[in-house]
Amino acid sequence: MFNGLIQFSLKNRWFVLLAYLGILVYGTVSLKSIPVDVFPDLNRPTVTLMTEASGLAPEEVEQQVSFPIESAMNGLPGVTRVRSTSGIGLSVVYVEFDWKTDIYRNRQLVNERLGTTLPQLPVGVVPVLGPISSIMGEILLIGLTAIQGKTSPMDLRIIADWTIRPRLLSIPGVAQVIPIGGEVKQYQVLPSLNKMLVLDVSLEDLLKTLQGFSQNTTGGYIEKGKTESLIRYLGQTSSLEDLGKTIIRYEEGQSLTLAQVAKIQFGANFKRGDASVDGKPSVILSVQKQPGASTVALTQEIEKALSDIQKTLPEDIKADRILFKQATFINNSISNIEGALRDSALFVIIILFAFLMNFRTTFISLTAIPLSLLITAMIFHSFGLSINTMTLGGLAIAIGELVDDAVVDVENIFRRLKENLQKADPLPVLQVVKEASIEVRSSIVYATAKEASIEVRSSIVYATAIVILVFLPLFALSGIEGKLFAPLGVAYIVSILASLVVSITLTPVLSYYLLPKLKS
Repeated sequence: MFNGLIQFSLKNRWFVLLAYLGILVYGTVSLKSIPVDVFPDLNRPTVTLMTEASGLAPEEVEQQVSFPIESAMNGLPGVTRVRSTSGIGLSVVYVEFDWKTDIYRNRQLVNERLGTTLPQLPVGVVPVLGPISSIMGEILLIGLTAIQGKTSPMDLRIIADWTIRPRLLSIPGVAQVIPIGGEVKQYQVLPSLNKMLVLDVSLEDLLKTLQGFSQNTTGGYIEKGKTESLIRYLGQTSSLEDLGKTIIRYEEGQSLTLAQVAKIQFGANFKRGDASVDGKPSVILSVQKQPGASTVALTQEIEKALSDIQKTLPEDIKADRILFKQATFINNSISNIEGALRDSALFVIIILFAFLMNFRTTFISLTAIPLSLLITAMIFHSFGLSINTMTLGGLAIAIGELVDDAVVDVENIFRRLKENLQKADPLPVLQVVKEASIEVRSSIVYATAKEASIEVRSSIVYATAIVILVFLPLFALSGIEGKLFAPLGVAYIVSILASLVVSITLTPVLSYYLLPKLKS
């Protein structure tokens, strides 16, 4: 097979050169579109169930909410582990599935099974599926601050909830945006016990009145000839004055309104935490990404959106203060590994020239490095793999070995061409290059049978195979270890195989064209 590839390449030299030129262009384009992240995808398919149970203690939440949900989820196909966290009024259940399962099918299974648990839960308690998030999900912490202190914490929270959060959630790749701090705005009805006693109004009367407030209702329809007109009652409002005018009951021809027995106002919800930036009350937005999304590219999109939002906000509010950016760590890590790759390549160039002492043979050997890396990038792009510290680490390990195959081949061709020049009747250069590259016993170039020898192709193939075998145990690792180290082995093996292909196709062609002084 290898001999056939060599003969085909030498016979179709221009085709090979144009093919690798296309690889150079397409590989460069693919390299720019590959997702960049800090680690490989380590996300085990997990479905998160969040349940609010106001007023319940952690023990009650565990017994009445978490335990029934866990029991229902244990029997699902593909489930490997179910765990939960119970706090004050909150239950979080994590349903973990096998690595090979589909997360969307898992969510469907959980949602179907969830319906069987509702009768066992307290009244009004309904579990909710959490968004699909990544194990390295928190990519940004954004600070929303009032520079001059003119904007209240409540107004900051309103802007965060109703302006910034919906805009960021519309960006593809964002799983969740969680506002932290500020004051959550509430419609507060503060009953006066004295007035309620005097007017004979109970707490149940107030609750019943509030439940019917601000709702649009229908009054049926009117038929007029061949047309039907819908009758609607528009009662939806957000005005405090309208809330105060809500009627509790009619008494002796007069209406008793809510404002007569209670104080109506806007107020802040009870706080269980707060946030600050530079010692000032602020709102912090935690941005979570979806699995598979490129952290660097997504961060750039979010920063662009924040810049657009900032132009629409009052001068007192600053919405683009970045407190934490995971992309910075990724860029620094990748920059360090790129520096190691650059230094390794430079060291390889120096060593190659020191041993070969020829610019052309050094150049031919070095072409294996960028082409092998670009072929690896094309394969990564085709299979949806990402550039991360592990894959770059695999390439850094392989950088010195990418030129091995090409160096051995070029050196053998160089030696054979020199010997051919010393012949009384030199053979054509193309024939010498082919004979030096393929695995044959040649009695044409050598004068006697003793001088006949097996060429280097077997040695190159065997050496490459042995090196690849060393990395195969990485694919036997299970769990998160396998997910972490397998991309390193993939990057190394793919790049080594790519260098082997380059050495048996492009290297003989370049040797033919770039060594003109050795031609007869």
